[in-house]
Amino acid sequence: MDRVLRDGRLSDDRRVDIEITDGLISRVVTSGESPPDTLVDDLNGWLVLPALAEPHAHLDSALTAEFAPNHRGDLQGAFDAGDEAFAAGNITHEGMVARAVNAIELLMVHGVTAVRSHVAVGGRFGVRHVVALQEARSHFEGLIDIELVAITLSPMTGTAGAENRAALLEAIELGVDRVGGCPHLDPDGAGLIENAIKVAADAGIGIDLHVDETLDPSVFTLRELAHQVQGSGFEHPVTASHCVSLGMQAPQVQVEVAREVASAGINVITLPQTNLFLQGRNHQTAIPRGLTAIRTLQEAGVLVAAGADNVQDPFNPVGRSDPLETAALMVMAGHQLPDVAYEMVSNDARECIGLFRVDVAVGAPADLLVIDATSIRHAMADAPLSRRVYHNGLLVASANQQTAVHRTE
Repeated sequence: MDRVLRDGRLSDDRRVDIEITDGLISRVVTSGESPPDTLVDDLNGWLVLPALAEPHAHLDSALTAEFAPNHRGDLQGAFDAGDEAFAAGNITHEGMVARAVNAIELLMVHGVTAVRSHVAVGGRFGVRHVVALQEARSHFEGLIDIELVAITLSPMTGTAGAENRAALLEAIELGVDRVGGCPHLDPDGAGLIENAIKVAADAGIGIDLHVDETLDPSVFTLRELAHQVQGSGFEHPVTASHCVSLGMQAPQVQVEVAREVASAGINVITLPQTNLFLQGRNHQTAIPRGLTAIRTLQEAGVLVAAGADNVQDPFNPVGRSDPLETAALMVMAGHQLPDVAYEMVSNDARECIGLFRVDVAVGAPADLLVIDATSIRHAMADAPLSRRVYHNGLLVASANQQTAVHRTE
């Protein structure tokens, strides 16, 4: 036994000691029953939960909002802001590494022990962003699991896409973990999907595509992705992020496509922060929320996780790097119950990344969030900063919140 987490509170209000051996939970006993002659962390009755995960980040652009403001507030305005920041010399290798390190540390302090980040590949970037994020990742060996997805710039098809396709192959040589891209932005979305599947199959890695990030119901590549995954016999994990236009389809179409997505084994990540900010700006009445058809996908058996997407950059000028913020939005904007919303940013997100699910039970990975809250609902509502974060049984991050009310007589 390596460590005992003493006097933690479980979701069912039991007070327990959690014994950890070789990064796994080896015993859970009533508080006070664990042996005293080992390394002990006193949890003081704080709530013990599965650790949080961030299944969709953009660490290469994180924390750039101050010098890359999006004055228009829409998607094109975000692209323009990035171009202007680059032209002004504000995007450097050293700066990107430092911001990515800062962004990862913020995630860890809030309870995240696994993150998947998309990283821009192609165009004027080439593979420079991949190199920067790999350098940032090197600072966190053993502290947090970090996965990189090569999100290719468009076009990826035809003669015009040759350089971008070459950049993707170079990124794979450098060691990215998944193939990404945006089929709905490409002149030939089906061709992009076909290329992504082929390249990923050759490399033996999975796929995570930005799919249909638009309220336009006529833009609908999700169904094409499901058909190609099944038709190709692709054997590696597939994730479709965003899937906004699915939420704009007629109910029967939603049901049909959700079943096709489930049959293809595709996971879906919904991203409330950025899509609530970017989508629906031109709607004056009945403003849509920019979310996918969450409930329909869940009812079809699709694994639906939730992520933050962009944090304090041109695509989203705010964001706390805290999945509890995402979970709260899933309650308010996605109509999920608190317990389900927490699963979407913890175990569902972990499974989407390809990690084992966590329970406070013997044999489970000791990836835990210990937070000064009385329940999942309370943790989500108040988001107290007093937290302890364990990855493979090791304390990797902590934060303490102090508050006071000063009254004068």
